[in-house]
Amino acid sequence: MNYSKQREEIYEILKENVVHPSAEYIYDILKKANSNISLATVYRNLNKMASSGRIKKIEGLEEKAHFDHNTFEHYHFICQKCGRIFDIDKEVAPEVVIRAQEKTGFIINSYDIVFHGICRECIEKEKENDKICM
Repeated sequence: MNYSKQREEIYEILKENVVHPSAEYIYDILKKANSNISLATVYRNLNKMASSGRIKKIEGLEEKAHFDHNTFEHYHFICQKCGRIFDIDKEVAPEVVIRAQEKTGFIINSYDIVFHGICRECIEKEKENDKICM
């Protein structure tokens, strides 16, 4: 993949925003920085970087794809309150892929495991408002 100034700008925004942004989120940041980049260019560059393995494209979390600069195998957690996406180290349950292969006989080349719930920050906000039910 050839060097592209726009692609590097997009990658830097992706690294700085570890909430697994969508193309639209990155585009909004670029627009606020007075960039003249188009949304189509953002999508094209994100998809190129994902195809080359430089970043990870995460589909199926929501209607639109999200992107992750962390290409190591890991799990995700989506907060049902604020919608943020967090990484969870695969060492939390390192045997899950091995056990899935053993039980099914499948060969698993990659995976996307997603947990849904409420993040620590939202729990604290709810505790402050005395609204949490556990």
